[in-house]
Amino acid sequence: RREAARGAPQGRKMGKKKVLLMGKQGSGKTSMRSIIFANYLANDTRRLSPTLDVEHSNVRFLGDLVLNLWDCGGQEHFYESYFDSQRDEIFRGVEVLIYVFDIETPDADKDFGYFDGVLQAIEQNSPDARIFCLVHKMDLVGEEHMRDATFEEWKARISEHSRDMAMEYFQTSIWDETLYRAWSSIVYSLIPNVGLLESHLEEFCNICDADEIVLFERATFLVISHSTARPYRDPHRFEKVSNIIKQFKLSCSKSNAHAAFDGMEVSNSTFKAFIEKFTSNTYIMVIISKDTAAQTATVQLNINAAKQHFERFVPQTTGL
Repeated sequence: RREAARGAPQGRKMGKKKVLLMGKQGSGKTSMRSIIFANYLANDTRRLSPTLDVEHSNVRFLGDLVLNLWDCGGQEHFYESYFDSQRDEIFRGVEVLIYVFDIETPDADKDFGYFDGVLQAIEQNSPDARIFCLVHKMDLVGEEHMRDATFEEWKARISEHSRDMAMEYFQTSIWDETLYRAWSSIVYSLIPNVGLLESHLEEFCNICDADEIVLFERATFLVISHSTARPYRDPHRFEKVSNIIKQFKLSCSKSNAHAAFDGMEVSNSTFKAFIEKFTSNTYIMVIISKDTAAQTATVQLNINAAKQHFERFVPQTTGL
């Protein structure tokens, strides 16, 4: 068993990152936020009330990274205030803008009018902000094979309003793994020095002789890093695992208030997967195809041995 490379920086403060969550009333902003950060099941979101004005929340992620999330109500009179009296307060110091488009909107032209105003304000007040556009409620497209075509149509129309600003696009639904794919990408963009984390994870993957290793944030189960040693056909496998394990964790806690998810092993004739607590802020998943007793024991030993090492550069949970 080899020891992973040394020299990673000690735990560091990352501070607050201002994230704007915007879109028209009823587009699904608060529902997706509640699923990702407040441990709601998709069915539970039906009891949520509309957001009035701006709802602030500080969401701790990876210990020291705090997402200062501004969930902005989508009613027309609120947008008038955002663009006028609250303009500087809302749009200054933004690290990430997430704009949610509802594919069932009855008035797309008005929605794009709001979007134009938001982009103008971002360009003036936070020109370096990352912009993510989520085409939401894709589960309502009846035929699954039509979803990509519908998404491309929305993407093309959004691009026409982009003001030549760089944007990333995702199709999402609260009913499947697409929500985790989008939010993993969003949070990934906010993690400093993530390349260092990935290089250490790649070395650890080689040490374990693993096919793939994935690192998940402990509370949300969003993917924060991975290393892949062999190709896989399913490009959405990470977010599918996020969705499945998050649902399983919530089901455990609902059936038994004292139940806690520590980890699990899953295997078949072609692979074995280990999922367990890793650092104070992460879970790790290790996939191996050489399912021998010696290989299994070695992987378990390496996971335990690596925990302290990875604590050195995965942010620690400390007060701000």
